[in-house]
Amino acid sequence: MINSGMRFISGGRGADDAMDGLLIHKLMNLVLPPIIFITLCITIPPYLLLKFFYFILGYFSMEEDMAGKVVLVTGASSGIGEQLVYEYARRGARLVLVARRKKLLEVVAEKARGFGSTDVLIVCADVSKVHDCKRFIEESINHFGRLDHLVNNAGITSVCPLEEATDILNFAPVMDVNFWGSIYATHFAIPHLRKSKGRIVASKAALINFYDSLRVELDPAIAITIASPGVTESEMTQGKHLGKEGVTQVDGKMMNHMIDTFLLAGAFPVISAELCAKTIVNGACKGKRSITEPSYFGVFYLCKVLCPEIAHWIFWCINSTKPVGSSSKEDIATGNKQS
Repeated sequence: MINSGMRFISGGRGADDAMDGLLIHKLMNLVLPPIIFITLCITIPPYLLLKFFYFILGYFSMEEDMAGKVVLVTGASSGIGEQLVYEYARRGARLVLVARRKKLLEVVAEKARGFGSTDVLIVCADVSKVHDCKRFIEESINHFGRLDHLVNNAGITSVCPLEEATDILNFAPVMDVNFWGSIYATHFAIPHLRKSKGRIVASKAALINFYDSLRVELDPAIAITIASPGVTESEMTQGKHLGKEGVTQVDGKMMNHMIDTFLLAGAFPVISAELCAKTIVNGACKGKRSITEPSYFGVFYLCKVLCPEIAHWIFWCINSTKPVGSSSKEDIATGNKQS
């Protein structure tokens, strides 16, 4: 009887605690939002003023001297990666070029030397493979003895709607390259970047939250710059993408339509890879935490945070369009022509 009574009392206390917790949550739901809103109204004006001050200061701040420093660029054989190589080469950096296509890397390396790089190392590797990532970091250290900037640029895209994929695992390469490829390289590079007080430059949307968290972990030993480029000239804008069968395809007509739709039929221009690379390297050398190119794209990110429903509606409208003459989403996803 005593034990039963104790269990009853214990159970009663548990119920009371749960009820108290529920009341606290309800109270917080009522009180916390207006407190946060008032706090934001008070703090945002001075915060924006401070941001404006740093924006002006950025024009006069000293850039990092890259002469003789070692920069590793993944996805260096074409597109933004290729232009990043040239921009670092103009600044006298020694370079490690990583990609799968050796012949293209050799061409890029030769041009980089012409732009001013004194030493260029080529490493053929697949960033989606952890052992390859470990290898190209080790080869870089063995060759140069240090690493100052790790530029995680390698990436692929898929334009196939999820529901039309014949095998869901065909989407895995996108994350393997865009996300895990950067994580692997970063993991193996951290000890060397810590020694040089170096920098990580990342540019894929899936990586933003990861690198925001990593910034807290590594600061101040290693700085991180997150780049958010708009629609930029590359093999992707020329139609290269991962199809629903998990195989790389090229369909320029389909991609041109999607780009025209997203950029409102030319109202917003496609950015040149050279300009994009110059902006990213300038920002990284000036120690910026984040870079948006073109800068007005930052307004869209702000809208996504403040007005998520409107942002969703805009992207839904873009996603719902299809090329003239096509009759289904299947044609958009695969680029099949009408018979």
